[in-house]
Amino acid sequence: MARKTKEEALETRNQLLDAAEDVFYRLGYARTTLDAVAEAAGMTRGAIYWHFKNKSDLFNAMCDRVHLPMEQLAESVNQEKTGDPLHHMRNVAVFFLKECEQNAHFRKIIEILWKKTEFVDPADVMYIRQHEAALNGREHIRKSLVRAVETQHLSADTDIRLAGVLLQASIEGILQNWLLAPDYFSLAEEAERLVDACFDAIRHSPRLRKSPQNS
Repeated sequence: MARKTKEEALETRNQLLDAAEDVFYRLGYARTTLDAVAEAAGMTRGAIYWHFKNKSDLFNAMCDRVHLPMEQLAESVNQEKTGDPLHHMRNVAVFFLKECEQNAHFRKIIEILWKKTEFVDPADVMYIRQHEAALNGREHIRKSLVRAVETQHLSADTDIRLAGVLLQASIEGILQNWLLAPDYFSLAEEAERLVDACFDAIRHSPRLRKSPQNS
């Protein structure tokens, strides 16, 4: 009986998160209320408070169901310790971009975060999370690029800092560009070419080499 109650509670929580996803997507973060989420879920406001402290807590739990772009890349490159670090990062980036177009649930969360949410309070939990994800992603990318140099998959004179900036800006920029006009090109079809172009630049561009004129 206790197990059934636990399963029912989990099902209720997931239903609330599904409803929250739809409401946040439709109204944006600022205009969404707990009453609107409860109504969409066919439940009471009290049901929400049973599982979540407030709107921010609900929003954070909803976002926990996917990885932010730099969270996904950081976690993946941190786990990969063998082989070609560049090839591994390339595959992760391609998978992520394709997933954004092919997985409607994943795309919706990303759109809510990047197009329908304004974080004006630096103390906001999601602002902090996105900021930390960006910083952690940057650091893990840096470590992977250093490892690529050490394993001779990348030139020893590569400007690691600048290459990392280019990679991070390229992946997030490609995604934001697509979200603004998804009919202009297909991420699923073009992700490999776009990502490969970025990594080609990291491998071969003279502008990413350490030299007096580029310092």
